[in-house]
Amino acid sequence: MAVTPEAEREFAFDHRPETDQSFENALAKARAGERLSVDDGIELMTTGTDRAGVDTDRKELVLEAADARRAEVVGEEVSFVANLNNNVTTACNTGCLFCNFKDTASNFEVDSGVEHPGFTKTPAESREIVSDALEMGIYEVCSVSGLHPAFALDDEHLEILRGADDDPELNFEPPERYEVDPRTYVEQIDAMDVGGVHVHSMTPEEAYHARRGTDWSYEKVYGRLKEAGLDSVPGTAAEILVDEVREVICPGKIGSEEWERAIEAAANVGLDTTATIMYGHVENEAHRVEHLKRVRDLQDRTGVITEFVPLSFIHRSTPLYERGVVTGGASADEDELMIAVSRLFLDNVENIQSSWVKYGDEQGLKMLSCGANDFMGTILSEEITKRAGGEHGEFRDVGELVEMIASVGRVPVERSTDYRHRRRIDPDDGPHGPQLGPRADGTPMADD
Repeated sequence: MAVTPEAEREFAFDHRPETDQSFENALAKARAGERLSVDDGIELMTTGTDRAGVDTDRKELVLEAADARRAEVVGEEVSFVANLNNNVTTACNTGCLFCNFKDTASNFEVDSGVEHPGFTKTPAESREIVSDALEMGIYEVCSVSGLHPAFALDDEHLEILRGADDDPELNFEPPERYEVDPRTYVEQIDAMDVGGVHVHSMTPEEAYHARRGTDWSYEKVYGRLKEAGLDSVPGTAAEILVDEVREVICPGKIGSEEWERAIEAAANVGLDTTATIMYGHVENEAHRVEHLKRVRDLQDRTGVITEFVPLSFIHRSTPLYERGVVTGGASADEDELMIAVSRLFLDNVENIQSSWVKYGDEQGLKMLSCGANDFMGTILSEEITKRAGGEHGEFRDVGELVEMIASVGRVPVERSTDYRHRRRIDPDDGPHGPQLGPRADGTPMADD
């Protein structure tokens, strides 16, 4: 945890990394494949609450246990997906202190006169972007956007919002107030649903935005989006699923139980989801393990979580850092333990992802020996991390991914979003390009 001492005293969290368990007992349970308790997870995440800081010898024991579990569960294959990020808008008023992706929505209004680096895409622009990427062989388009005040689920929802009282709690402004009208979520999903591409979009936070001002269920929202072409849901906006942390870093966002309700609703209408954690800011190890417990319980109930994605907090250019609340993000030791304990604790989630965008190439590959078995994707665009100060690039060609995975002695595998379709790749039989996408023919996405 990189929180300043002053901030730590101010927060005085109820959840603390303190247990009656021992590190040795927790490690023995992990090695035996037993279901771990929260106390077990805290002991592994801290390398023992009986000692301050990370004990490097104990850390290596946790990593070895996680790597052995990875080999047992998924073998030596390391997967990735050929995908595109198409974030529709940066306009947002939520005010999350860990985020520098957003731009204040009022800056986008016709008469604002404020220069800003943000953007909003029309459905036609989204369709053009996805169509062009299809020709490069992508399988998936992932879209996660700011909560633009003019965004509504569909035309019916827009009329409801127009007819509501001028309630600032609704975070609604009519589309005509903005230079670019994003139209509705249904129209954007329909626009991106082109040529058989897999549309991975509409986080729980976006689903909440798409039902504000109504008594509609999340099932109704996700049902309409599915009809428009939505194929699966990214389990982002989870951050830390402990409300005492959310009240500090994202007080304007939905709470932990609301996030779970949305994921369960997506499952109820037949949509797969992922799950994430964004760690390394104000939370402590107990919060991280409580988060894992919520994800595991949710998977026990739904069975739709295809992968778990630890996202290390990128602190530069974020309000938490600029206001002196944190001094940095997670350490490399913490990153490795987050991956390892995720593998050991989440006994019902098969795939654990290592993000080369968050960790960089060298450390991202290291995570493949700490319990991870997925290496993200080609991305094509990655604005969120970059705008927060990330330094590890925006795009990886299939050939690069194959070479990197093979360099650590693992088997590269191109996969579909839901992991149901996979193809092994021979690193020596190049050049390499995607083959699972609707228009993929094995052509490299970029010139080597």
